[in-house]
Amino acid sequence: MADLARQSQPLGARPALLLIDMINAFTDAASPLGSESDAVVQACAKLQESFRERRLPVCFTTVAYSDDAQAAVFRARLPTLNMLVEGSAASTVDERLRPQGSEPVFAKHHASAFFGTGLDEWLKDQSVDSLVVVGLTTSGCVRASVVDGLQHDFVVWVPREAVGDRNSEAHAANLHDMHAKYAEVVSVADVVNALKGPS
Repeated sequence: MADLARQSQPLGARPALLLIDMINAFTDAASPLGSESDAVVQACAKLQESFRERRLPVCFTTVAYSDDAQAAVFRARLPTLNMLVEGSAASTVDERLRPQGSEPVFAKHHASAFFGTGLDEWLKDQSVDSLVVVGLTTSGCVRASVVDGLQHDFVVWVPREAVGDRNSEAHAANLHDMHAKYAEVVSVADVVNALKGPS
């Protein structure tokens, strides 16, 4: 069955860069939760630079647990998540992408950056009208955050080089599905050019 007809949506006047779980546990290939993601880190860093040059909002998420009751069912299904202790190195944003100044890091317990966090309120306080969502992993927390971003009425762009997954087939399938229904799947260059405005 063919994809539904869709209408392309441009970035708004004030987009934010949302970095999903670019934390040591996911960016370190030696970690039980990690994958080879150096290229994703580099793509995210390029986007950070473009957003910061234009003084546009940048924010992050981490996964961090401080007691056993948080996300108990999720953690029972995926016990490796228990390594993500609040304040640990595993839950800390990769040094190559560390937050600057007042850029917030939203701690979450589940997949979506919007679920149980103050992200939506912060974006509204920053007068954000659209999102560029990057990070790890494409089929999990990135996709959940993209869907919720749309459901909070933000236009969402996903630069394909700046997201990654442990499973290449899941990565490709989820990029296809997000582009078909929820977001513009674009290149990093497309985002940088959009931020520059009309030529």
